[in-house]
Amino acid sequence: MNGRRLRLCGRSGIFSASRLALLSVACSRCSLLASLADPFSLLAFLAALLAGVFWLSTLDALESVFEVLPPVIWAYFLPMFATTAGLTPAEHPLYDGMTTYLLPFALFLLMLTVDLPAILRLGPMALGMLVVGTVGIVLGAAASYALFQALLPADAWQGLAALSGSWIGGTANLVFIQQHVGASADMLGPIIVVDTVVGYGWMGVLIALSALQGRFDRWAGASTDTTKRLSAQLDALESERRPITLRDAAVIAGLGLAATAGAMALAPALPRPVVYGAEMLSVSTWGILLVVSGGLALSFTPLRGLERAGASRLGYFALYLLLTAIGAQADLGAVLDAPAFLLAGALWIAIHVALLLGAAWLFQAPLFFVATGSMANVGGAASAPIVAGVYHPSLAPVGLLMGVGGYILGVYAALGCAEMLRYLSGVL
Repeated sequence: MNGRRLRLCGRSGIFSASRLALLSVACSRCSLLASLADPFSLLAFLAALLAGVFWLSTLDALESVFEVLPPVIWAYFLPMFATTAGLTPAEHPLYDGMTTYLLPFALFLLMLTVDLPAILRLGPMALGMLVVGTVGIVLGAAASYALFQALLPADAWQGLAALSGSWIGGTANLVFIQQHVGASADMLGPIIVVDTVVGYGWMGVLIALSALQGRFDRWAGASTDTTKRLSAQLDALESERRPITLRDAAVIAGLGLAATAGAMALAPALPRPVVYGAEMLSVSTWGILLVVSGGLALSFTPLRGLERAGASRLGYFALYLLLTAIGAQADLGAVLDAPAFLLAGALWIAIHVALLLGAAWLFQAPLFFVATGSMANVGGAASAPIVAGVYHPSLAPVGLLMGVGGYILGVYAALGCAEMLRYLSGVL
């Protein structure tokens, strides 16, 4: 009898210990959630998540993973998983503040460091393929939306408009156009899936095609003299970089913050045209156009030399940190809408590719310019140098310059593409 009581007491003790352990875990989770409700703690969590992603991307064991799924993808999806798991809030004033301040700050620094004369010196063939690629994205957006509109949600035009921003220059333009058209964070879920599967899938195809560039160039009747000339001009581009100093950091941060504050102060005073009840240029859009145009203007001054100290890298950090906030607002369930979006995205890229191939045959352009011009649009400055380096290792800087050119084109071309999609949707 006493032995039975002891066994029962032992079992009840185990059950009590289990309940206490579960209660302890629940209390710890509640404590974490309560701490992440604080703006600074939430910002620190997102920044730490981003830092972890970039640290992992440096590990040799994970190199192949990050080649297929680069850090920009993880910067969006990991916060989305955290929100789905209940770790981070889906709504928080911090997210709005990050969108308001980080996007213009990032774009100003990216535009300030642009070497426009160097981009123009790439020659008509490189710039021509870049522009043809942009035209292909705009036309592909119209065709794919018109064909798949019945299969897509009513507000799909907003998501596709944001995707057009990503595919004409990169992530910065995606965020800008998302803000311009008012696309919800949930809408970005399937859009990021399309960007990853179709966009980076196409990047993989371009890398594979590098083995056929000799055969392609003979088919197109292309000359390689241009690529050899560019290689000789750009070999020393990276050698100009220097370690950042305290003075550099103060000037870079001060300029970016001052430009952001100035644009936000001026934007409300500018006209906001309304067409059929839709505001064409909102206060936030004006603010972005001001920092982009101001940054481009200042890129012709000695301030562009701040790029040697890494000004654009600070801009990219602000942009990626903003992307974590956008991901934290998204709903994982929205990804279920991806199949129809994937079909639209595949047709979209097919039209883009068809125009580039036609232009290559017409103008006798090497496959290098087809691949780099395409990725300068679809992947932006982050991916274009990778593709360029696969074709010609010494020409990776050409990919970088074309990618930056894609950013500049994207700010304006994606605005026009967004308004075209708005018109096709029947909102106007």
